[in-house]
Amino acid sequence: MSERPLRLGWWLSSEEHDPRRLVDHAVLAEASGFPTAMISDHLQPWVLGQGHAGHVWTTIGAIAHATDGIEVGTGVTAMVHRSHPIDVAHAAATAAVLLDERFFLGVGTGERLNEQPFGQRWPRGGERRQILQEAIGVIRSLWAGGNVNHRGDWWNVEHMRLMDRPAAPPSIFVAASGKRSSALAGELGDGMIGVEADATLVDAYRGAGGEGRCLAQLHVSIADTMDDAVDNAWEWWPNGAVAPALLSELARPQHFEAAAETIRRDAIHSTVVCAVDAQPIVAAVDRFVGAGFDTVYLHQIGPDQQRLADLARQELIPHYQPRT
Repeated sequence: MSERPLRLGWWLSSEEHDPRRLVDHAVLAEASGFPTAMISDHLQPWVLGQGHAGHVWTTIGAIAHATDGIEVGTGVTAMVHRSHPIDVAHAAATAAVLLDERFFLGVGTGERLNEQPFGQRWPRGGERRQILQEAIGVIRSLWAGGNVNHRGDWWNVEHMRLMDRPAAPPSIFVAASGKRSSALAGELGDGMIGVEADATLVDAYRGAGGEGRCLAQLHVSIADTMDDAVDNAWEWWPNGAVAPALLSELARPQHFEAAAETIRRDAIHSTVVCAVDAQPIVAAVDRFVGAGFDTVYLHQIGPDQQRLADLARQELIPHYQPRT
């Protein structure tokens, strides 16, 4: 169990919402009392029905202009084919300046869905961890402010100095789905991002030297009835029922749609908390707390984001406020 007090965060789903609505949702999250938000970084939606995949860094710039205090981070940015560490270091430093240093960079090993359009070989998981490890080193060197030259196994940099930088470099949180990526987060990151209430991931992170926050994503579908909640989850997030082993390997939104068509509708319960009130959400959050996570980002699936704002303001956030 984490010794830090729990924070509830708001998940901004770039796959489901127009970039203008994402800015509105960030404003809504801040007004509802959420101290932090995380925004997904996708080139394509998981399924075509979601309909969106705006450029995350452009959206973050607009959020910076529209908000005053909420922390914002990427969940998560991958550097395989789509993004070079120079581009990520540059964009993240600018975001941190615009957000007055209330920005963090979430990074991971990526999904084939967002890399396949570049027409290059999709590396195996171990290679992607090596690529990410080298990329983090390059980013930190660029953020330090000197002239950077680097010729590595995966990335090259020649005479690059990053000019606009925040007073302090942003924190880097590393996404983890297994013990090896958790250990990488502990060795190189300032924190870890997970999607399962699995204490072994937190233990691996701590065992590798990680001392920072452990962040989690929790998918929820809140509606008037349970049938409506399940229908909403199945309509907007059918990829939630796809086996985790496939999430990083399928190449096109149509592939996720085809995989979901072979799965029973009730399977959505395995990854989405369908609810009509706060009780099942509190139970799911508490499972993450018990596993050692200290920040849980709530992803309300579908168009009705006001429902999450209302439930959070009235019940969820007060429930987790420290007692005095």
